[in-house]
Amino acid sequence: MDSIFEQVNGFLASIFFFDIFFGSIEGTSMPFIVAWLIAGGLFLTFRFGFINVRMFGHAFKIITGKYRTADDVGEITPFQSLSTALSATVGLGNIAGVAIAISVGGPGATFWMILAGFFGMTLKFTEVTLAQLYRQNRRDGSLMGGAMQYLSIGLAAKGHKKAGKFLAVVFALLAIGGSLGAGNAFQTSQAMGALTDRIPFFQTYPIAFGIIMASIVGFVIIGGIKRIASTAEKIVPLMVLVYLLASLWILVVNASAVPHAIATIFYEAFSPTAAVGGMIGVLVQGFKRAAFSSEAGIGSAAIVHSTACVKYPVRQGMVALYEPFIDTIVICTMTALVIVTTGVYAPDGEFANLVASKQGAALTAAAYGTVISWFPVILSFSIVLFAFSTMISWSYYGERSWTYLFGEKFTLAYKLIFISFTVIASVTSASALLEFSDLLILTMALPNIVGLYILQGDVKANLDAYLAKWRSGELDREAIRK
Repeated sequence: MDSIFEQVNGFLASIFFFDIFFGSIEGTSMPFIVAWLIAGGLFLTFRFGFINVRMFGHAFKIITGKYRTADDVGEITPFQSLSTALSATVGLGNIAGVAIAISVGGPGATFWMILAGFFGMTLKFTEVTLAQLYRQNRRDGSLMGGAMQYLSIGLAAKGHKKAGKFLAVVFALLAIGGSLGAGNAFQTSQAMGALTDRIPFFQTYPIAFGIIMASIVGFVIIGGIKRIASTAEKIVPLMVLVYLLASLWILVVNASAVPHAIATIFYEAFSPTAAVGGMIGVLVQGFKRAAFSSEAGIGSAAIVHSTACVKYPVRQGMVALYEPFIDTIVICTMTALVIVTTGVYAPDGEFANLVASKQGAALTAAAYGTVISWFPVILSFSIVLFAFSTMISWSYYGERSWTYLFGEKFTLAYKLIFISFTVIASVTSASALLEFSDLLILTMALPNIVGLYILQGDVKANLDAYLAKWRSGELDREAIRK
């Protein structure tokens, strides 16, 4: 199985991850797809006047339900859509991904990860607004939205019908692959890696873990978006709270080491060791892990946000601003500080075997165990919960993409394939799955950001109209009073 993944990885990397410097700078490589994400985030943040900062407070009021109206249309609430999207992003990208980024790129990767999260907030706002603008009702009564919709319909409206359809199909195919790889196989592999130390039975019979996980996931995803959203709404706040409280406690215990850790992060962001490939190498690690964690610019979360009950498309886009903020700027930063202050990322240290094998989840568990001896037991089971929540959300992303391509009557076939990948992942190495996941997830940004560039004028027009109503007080007048 590993050899198959390696062949696929090599093929995709040669197409989408070529070095934009073409080897002109010795020891330094900037993959095209990473540069593509950076350029998109920078452009849109300036285009919308730093919407990620100036509407941050207003977005919180939307999440709490202040601006509900009688004209809201959708399947789930804005908070449920945020919870479902967060359940896909808050998970092993924060736990395993951050540890891998630091062990490969050094502590400086944290700085670039935070910066990527900041610009990613605007990417998320843009794609979610477009998902709301171009969503459609399907024959079965469900809503269809996301990058495949605004690429096909939106670009057709701009006179690019064939190109839009092509990009939509490419995105849907990549999203299906991403759901099976990053959204499923990688999650299963990392969860099992964290749990085998606690339950040796799974180390001997890994396929048993895959079958158990597949059964639980299958029960939820066959129930559709409402069951997925209801499950995510209950799981996400609790697991985030437990994780953050544990992180805060470790940082309090290691308070004297925190200033040095922060200084190390900033210093190595611009003056990293030669072993990690220089400043560009650290930047790439930070942006790759941020993209994998928050999925900003990827277009995946726009699929579930398109089902939210709102009157104005930009309103849900503002709700989505909180995803990269919570996921990357808050949780990833907390994880990074714990890993750096405890020093577990050292390649020649006590946990060198975990660093070498890229078992990021187990490495993070070890970091927490240096202060809270019993917490790795809780974290190991929490990792399984994080993986589960990510899997149920990504199953929906893949299912909607599958439905876009093949129609509603074949959705069960996709769900059975998704469940089978959970079993397959239990007997495949983490290293091969990590690279496969990165390739599929990051490649989704290629067609998606093309759509964001072409359709950003639609977002700007809707944003300006919304802000005019907000300033006039019209939004307050039409809101339902509690």
